[in-house]
Amino acid sequence: GLDAQLRALAASHGVEGVALLVRHGQALQALPQLAAELQVQAVYANHDDDPDALARDAQVRGALAGAGVALHTSKDHVVFERSEVLTQSGNPYGVFTPYKNAWLKKLEPYYLKAYPVAHHAAALAAVPPGVTRGVPTLAEIGFETTDLHTLKLPSGSAGAQELLADFLGRIERYADTRDFPAVKGPSYLSAHLRFGTVSVRQLAREAWQRSRAGSRGAEVWLSELIWRDFYHQVLHHHPQVVAHAFKPEYDRIRWEHGKHAEALFAAWCEGRTGYPLVDAAMHQINHTGYMHNRLRMVVASFLVKDLGIDWRWGERYFAEKLNDFDLAANNGGWQWAASSGCDAQPYF
Repeated sequence: GLDAQLRALAASHGVEGVALLVRHGQALQALPQLAAELQVQAVYANHDDDPDALARDAQVRGALAGAGVALHTSKDHVVFERSEVLTQSGNPYGVFTPYKNAWLKKLEPYYLKAYPVAHHAAALAAVPPGVTRGVPTLAEIGFETTDLHTLKLPSGSAGAQELLADFLGRIERYADTRDFPAVKGPSYLSAHLRFGTVSVRQLAREAWQRSRAGSRGAEVWLSELIWRDFYHQVLHHHPQVVAHAFKPEYDRIRWEHGKHAEALFAAWCEGRTGYPLVDAAMHQINHTGYMHNRLRMVVASFLVKDLGIDWRWGERYFAEKLNDFDLAANNGGWQWAASSGCDAQPYF
């Protein structure tokens, strides 16, 4: 894992005793405590535009500052973030296609280069005596073991590279195969993107180079990666989408409510609607923690537009069940399906 990779990287540059330190607890307590143990002057982390994460980071910044430690945060898990891609009048985009065109126009090899990690390897430090090293077991941090590997989705950074190699062998057909849930069409890298076990720059680089060489499949897959950036910048500029419709007028919709609505919602959750495709999709998410992207669109549209249930109910259910849950993408996808979000087809 990452611990072994760090150790090997350090050793190859003459530094011994390096290890990955993992702490489980509230960031507000754990980070200042670790900073004090290691006697550091600065802490470096990556941006997370989830409103709860921003509030957490602000508290941690304050606690560290009180101890004389600086917190530096930077972009990492998207290609372009926050206000890097704006309209000519300097406003954030609310429609995907113009955003995508501006994203592609701004893109150049520099933004897709791998970060020169080895360049800094000699600066890695040995763990001081008495500091707890290593990774706690799942049981120690309150998780139960699962049969995740029966899904045939390899984990960790090595697993991500295995999935990527497999996908690049069939990316040519992606534009067509992605529409059929029974076919092996997607990359299956969403959980890896979500947990940072693969670099978005590596994926975008592979897609962009193939797309420029004329691959239609790569062009469509790159578009999916751009959607991810799009939803993250929407969350940054419009944090109210977490609880409200992106288009405020859609908060005036009167959704089904009461016992009738709860019964319909339960049938949807449990795959008992009587619509085979919808039910199969719900069985997929309930049993595996994954759902094919096209099926996500189908079940979301069915819940909101056929059953008349508030999109927030479905969004919460997905948040609880999905292994690849990502607030920006999940919220964006549900609001898109409900027509209350960006770039959606109106249905009144």
